[in-house]
Amino acid sequence: MKNMTLGLVGAGRIGAMHAKNVDAIKKEMLRQGIDLQLVLTDVAADHARDVAARLGAGFRTSFTDILESRVDGIIIATGSSTHPDLLLETVNAGIPAFCEKPLATTVPESLAVLHHIKAMDGTVQVGHQRRFDAGYLEAKRAFLAGELGWLHALRAVTCDMAPPPLEFLATSGGIFHDCSVHDFDILRWLTGREIVEVYAQGSNNGDSRIGELGDVDSGLAMVTFDNGMLASVSASRYNGGGHDVRLEIQGSKGSLMVGLDQRIALRSAEVSSTFPEGIPHLTFADRFRAAYRSEIIAFIELILGRRKNPCPPEDAVAASIVAEAAQQSLQSGLPVSVTATSLTL
Repeated sequence: MKNMTLGLVGAGRIGAMHAKNVDAIKKEMLRQGIDLQLVLTDVAADHARDVAARLGAGFRTSFTDILESRVDGIIIATGSSTHPDLLLETVNAGIPAFCEKPLATTVPESLAVLHHIKAMDGTVQVGHQRRFDAGYLEAKRAFLAGELGWLHALRAVTCDMAPPPLEFLATSGGIFHDCSVHDFDILRWLTGREIVEVYAQGSNNGDSRIGELGDVDSGLAMVTFDNGMLASVSASRYNGGGHDVRLEIQGSKGSLMVGLDQRIALRSAEVSSTFPEGIPHLTFADRFRAAYRSEIIAFIELILGRRKNPCPPEDAVAASIVAEAAQQSLQSGLPVSVTATSLTL
């Protein structure tokens, strides 16, 4: 039996979810001969103690305590602005890290963190959970198998049921950074191609305070790939029908849609149709419940050397560069070239 301890810093909404997922996969890990344990910390110490107590996990008073306890891996689920320092400390300590996106709040800082990770030969898996979703995995398999032929159009949709707190939006970098970046990542991942240009527009018809923060509550970006292929990326903070995440893939031989299940957050206008019959997904945690667990299992396998990094930091930075180009296009009203993705990250 091999003992493995994961440290987790940040016990907020995302961190608590990761903590629960670590607890949920303990039995599966035992069957693989791994005794998995978790220790966590948060600046909100009382809350972190409560989360740890509910899960039977360990509690540490600080991130430094977790580092010094020589855990086998660290999950970073704190606010985005804290990611660079925590990542650098983890990498410098020679400990593998799982970090929620982004590496940093700006592209220049993300590139600096990336270069340090590479210089230290660090191991960092970034949290783009859609890469582990069954629908996206099947779409990629079908495309690589030639079942769709060559692709001529992709249409990605990510719509939240309600906007996140204004405090989050004030530092999120904008809708294309905090929301559509997942679509930009999955488009590159699925097609294996680079995005070279983005043209974006947005609107504000909901809470006026979102606009006052310099953000939009609905955005649409058209992206052009290096082979001329086109894709649209649509995002909204206000989708009353539920949490709606889809990807339509149209090819010369056939088409697929990820997310077209009985819980899709829309309804048919055709009177003869009863589809969908399920209760719509309400949150991203609900929509990607299985994917979030799978990415933590993948992190454990990465630590053990059983698999390659499923979401390396180079890919995360490339998606952030596209998101930044979309934000610049939104502000200027003009198409923006994405030259940085062609650089050696």
